[in-house]
Amino acid sequence: MFPINICPATLQPGYATYSPKALRYLFNGRKVSHVLPMASPNNEGMSSKPFFDNRSRISISGVQVKYSLKLDKNKLVLTDSGGEFILKPIPDNLMNVSQVPANEHLTMQIAEQVYGMSTAKNALIFFEDGTPAYLTKRFDVKRDGTRCLKEDFASLALLTEENAGTSFKYNYSYLQMAELIDHFFPASIPAKERFFQLVVFNYLFSNGDAHLKNFGRIDCEGTGFGMLAPAYDLVCTRLHIEDGDFALHDRLYEKDYEHPSYAHYGYHAYDDFYDFGLKMGLLPVRVQRILNSFLHKTEAVEALVANSFLSPTMRQQYLHWYHDKLRRLQTSMRGLKTAIG
Repeated sequence: MFPINICPATLQPGYATYSPKALRYLFNGRKVSHVLPMASPNNEGMSSKPFFDNRSRISISGVQVKYSLKLDKNKLVLTDSGGEFILKPIPDNLMNVSQVPANEHLTMQIAEQVYGMSTAKNALIFFEDGTPAYLTKRFDVKRDGTRCLKEDFASLALLTEENAGTSFKYNYSYLQMAELIDHFFPASIPAKERFFQLVVFNYLFSNGDAHLKNFGRIDCEGTGFGMLAPAYDLVCTRLHIEDGDFALHDRLYEKDYEHPSYAHYGYHAYDDFYDFGLKMGLLPVRVQRILNSFLHKTEAVEALVANSFLSPTMRQQYLHWYHDKLRRLQTSMRGLKTAIG
């Protein structure tokens, strides 16, 4: 077993495996190792056959290969039914591909720890050869093993590849998504505030793949009164692909490039997001408060990046993109001192 000195869940220093806090948060206090008792599916040979079998039996949306795990006493094992966890090994065909698990883990931890966002519980985990993978606990599985009703926003919008083409999950705007919240969420204002926070976060941390299927509505009580699902699939995509600032083709809203701030600077700045929040129907004071929460927590972000399992080079790149977007977000044509002062 290879040595570590950072908790691979909370990124807190001084731990050679998962910290007690991480064990409570992920495994209900069971002492689960940060090393999976199996070889990596990235290696060729018979060791990858159980992964192939598992992959063929489950259906989890998304392009990246994912596997279903369950907790058997104190060990995580592959399962074809009743999985409590999703395992995402290193994918294929991306730049800096070995860094994908650490990138997603870090970005999810920043969302939760720095900005107090509701996220899917997650950690890094390692195969026997030290190869990392991303582990996340399913938020749609209840304690008794039954499933909550979960629908992504493509389903809410009634968009499929059959009726809207191969780019169906991208042919939308974030304002249209907010309108779906008005239609499908009884407590729409709290849901829209969380959604607005998530849209700004994705911009700040260069997640250019925040499409319709990466947002969800969840109903665990069976009442029909769903709520916005915890955030998932948060990753700085700029480390792996040269994409745009937004996943959706119409960005914040149709023709947002005509907004005076964007037209002046050539990028989305504070005023663009402020007006987007108002278009969503949020109160000005709430929009400012949410935006302001992203402008002054640089030290906390940098501390988590320093403790992350990204390589030194990727840490620098991660912070480069973060500081670039932070500069943009701090820019205002209106000079809103209450916002950026």
